[in-house]
This record gives sequence, structure tokens and C-alpha cells, in this order.
Amino acid sequence: MSKIGADAAIKALKGWKIAEGERDAITKAYRFADFKAAFAFMSATALKAEQMDHHPEWFNVYNKVDVILTTHDADGVTQKDLELAGFMDQLAARLG
Repeated sequence: MSKIGADAAIKALKGWKIAEGERDAITKAYRFADFKAAFAFMSATALKAEQMDHHPEWFNVYNKVDVILTTHDADGVTQKDLELAGFMDQLAARLG
């Protein structure tokens, strides 16, 4: 998979930012009504990620899920990251 880079990715995605640090990655903070909604988001994302063989880095506390996406094999952001980010954005919109 070829690298597209974080700069190109954030132009295509709403609300995503370039992750801090030396690596090529994008990040977004999701906030939900409660833990149940945050966990539902993580569970559905985990199933999609497993299907894609592409797994996010994330951190969860109660209703907050902070996500970092990068394709480790490509050493940066790829189309896989755009696809998973789009899925997560649509899912978060449905969960509120």
C-alpha cells in the first residue's frame, strides 16, 4: 500500500489533525454521551478494523475515545487510514 501522507489525509477528512511527533499519522478525539456509546463505537470499529486487517491506536476513558491512524507497513498514512477514518466518522455520527 502506498503512502499518501497526513497532509493529504486531513484535507480529505473533517475534524482530523496531523498527529504530534515525528511519524506520519492522523488523529481525532471522539466524545460520546456515555461509556456505553463509546464502547459501542470501539466494538464496531474493532470488527471493521479486523476485517480490513488494519488496526487503530486508541485510548479510552469513559465517554472519550482518542484515535491515531497510520499504516505501520507503509510507515505513514495510506488509503486504508482514510477508509477506516471515514467508517469511524459515520459510525460516530450515528451513535451521537
